[in-house]
Amino acid sequence: MKKNMGSTDRIFRALFAIVIGVLYFTQAIEGKAALILGAFAIIFLLTSFISFCPLYVLFGFSTCKNEKK
Repeated sequence: MKKNMGSTDRIFRALFAIVIGVLYFTQAIEGKAALILGAFAIIFLLTSFISFCPLYVLFGFSTCKNEKK
């Protein structure tokens, strides 16, 4: 897996996951919305840790500045 996420992208994904976690644990979101957003939060947190997004590969997209094509 070649890194395809820059640091800004990783930070925003991690912040999104944290916000969703806080909303869930304060019961601001519930039900199906909480499950769907929770799944996105887990995926975003995982991809931010490994600096790789499989969807970026499918669309030929990269936010990593030091990748050479």
